Amino acid sequence: VPVWKTESISRTFSSFISSQCFPDIQKAPYDLFGPVSSFWLVFLPPYRARMSESQEASSPVAGIGGPAACVTKVELRVSCKSLLDRDTLNKSDPCVMLMVQAQGQWTELDRTEVIKSNLNPVFAKVLLLDYYFEEVQKLRFEVYDIHGTHSIGTRDDDFLGGVECTLGQIVAQKKMVKPLLLKYGKYAGKSTITIHAEEISGNNGYVELSFCAKKLDDKDLFSKSDPFLEIYRVNDDGTEQLVHRTEVIKNNLNPVWEPFKVSLISLCSCDEDRKLRCLVWDYDSRGKHDFIGEFYATFKEMQKVSGGNKVTWECVNPKYKIKKKNYKNSGLVILTDLKLHRLYSFLDYIMGGCQIHFTVAIDFTASNGDPRNSCSLHYINPYQPNEYLKALIAVGEICQDYDSDKRFSALGFGARIPPNYEVSHDFAINFNPDDDECEEIQGVVEAYQNCLPKIQLYGPTNVAPIINRIAKQAAGKEPIKDASRYHILLILTDGVVTDMADTREAIVRASYQPLSIIIVGVGNADFTDMQILDGDDGVLRSPKGEPVLRDIVQFVPFRDFKTASPAALAKCVLAEVPKQVVEYFSHKVIPPMCPVLDSTPNSIANTPD
Repeated sequence: VPVWKTESISRTFSSFISSQCFPDIQKAPYDLFGPVSSFWLVFLPPYRARMSESQEASSPVAGIGGPAACVTKVELRVSCKSLLDRDTLNKSDPCVMLMVQAQGQWTELDRTEVIKSNLNPVFAKVLLLDYYFEEVQKLRFEVYDIHGTHSIGTRDDDFLGGVECTLGQIVAQKKMVKPLLLKYGKYAGKSTITIHAEEISGNNGYVELSFCAKKLDDKDLFSKSDPFLEIYRVNDDGTEQLVHRTEVIKNNLNPVWEPFKVSLISLCSCDEDRKLRCLVWDYDSRGKHDFIGEFYATFKEMQKVSGGNKVTWECVNPKYKIKKKNYKNSGLVILTDLKLHRLYSFLDYIMGGCQIHFTVAIDFTASNGDPRNSCSLHYINPYQPNEYLKALIAVGEICQDYDSDKRFSALGFGARIPPNYEVSHDFAINFNPDDDECEEIQGVVEAYQNCLPKIQLYGPTNVAPIINRIAKQAAGKEPIKDASRYHILLILTDGVVTDMADTREAIVRASYQPLSIIIVGVGNADFTDMQILDGDDGVLRSPKGEPVLRDIVQFVPFRDFKTASPAALAKCVLAEVPKQVVEYFSHKVIPPMCPVLDSTPNSIANTPD
């Protein structure tokens, strides 16, 4: 703990300390601590993970530098028992949808896979959440019998039950079992849902495993087996937790399963000697899978894969071993490759030299109003900045700290520009097509103010051209090989975009590049249709149905922050950027340029790539 000594404490500061450390003593005299000629000021680590916005606005500590956000990741694994059978010919095809409550509204956060014809499903997909100790995080788990490939919520889907709880309750119990309830609080028969919680430490890593098998037993009469592999972690109490379930390989006794990634905490609780039970099944569409065989392994054994060497286990059916004299095995399961990765943080990349390139795109369509009119959103008031400038400055001043040359691209769209006054949806507001960058945020502000008298506001509101332009810049001329740069595009607009289909397509393409997009809605327009771009209510897809590789868009209406400080807007729109940066480079398996040295070199979670 760092300690500084100050030679004197003012009456004001002593009063401040009294009010903050002893809030019940509203009018404590300044000499509460007694007369002092010197004072030891100790800065302790924050005991809270973060403050609510209302606290930040009112607390004087926020102005000095409040507690930094400290997020704990929690993995939730879900299973159900004795679900209601809604199907006539087969059993239900269950899927669990995770809902979170924010400002009184329930929204979908994630969902599990669909398991065919099974009333006692154990779902393989992990549900990942941020856990905050100081917040009541309300969750709802809803179980549906899925019909077809359409999304949950259609009338063809049967509601099998749900349960409400808080994330704190799940974390406190680590394993929570609750009965499923139908509407109006009626029990869904004997149906229950079990939720396991595991903390993902910030220093955790993950492993990529590649399995195949040879000469598996043939369980089908007229065709070959359809094998899939399940891996279970054996816990200290003897219970087993599903870690991963592979895809099904149809009609093949020598399957090669797709490589998969799993965190070390999930696989073996970072204990390389922990037993892993691995089972091979022959898939059955009715849910009655045929058991082929099993074997036990440890992560320590798996790490013997190196330099072309493979690790092989005999897949054994215990019943056959007892009954058949000459029985050897039901096939071989082979680990062909293992890649161990460390999970890097946002700061690892930033401190490694990753530069954040900031670009702002400004809406110059006619719906903003004549800039010469004081009612216009582009009106330059000599006494206070307009909403465009407020949003630009709030976000830009944070981003500029992560760009060494402090030069930012500034673009405009939706205006007629000189010399021919043709409509442009992608122009430099400094009118220099060869160099659209401005010096620092102040240079962007000046270019914006100088630009307004020279252009004619027009339309429509097309943003796809600018997204495509920045995505192309982010991609670069050669494949990205290091974590040297990441791009942030801030789009300021006063209305819903006109080219929604093209914008969705552009965002899907951009999700493959080192780019995050922030959209701030300026003015009082109805921005409901813009929420679709955010992806918070579901996965954003192109008009052809292709999903984004990762969520890169954050949309907020500026009016929600009119009475708040600029820092509140910046905090909101930039909150997801660190996660997006890490997601991109992790997906590309690109480490920071200067990796942080491991503090515990013997820990398998810290083993570098």
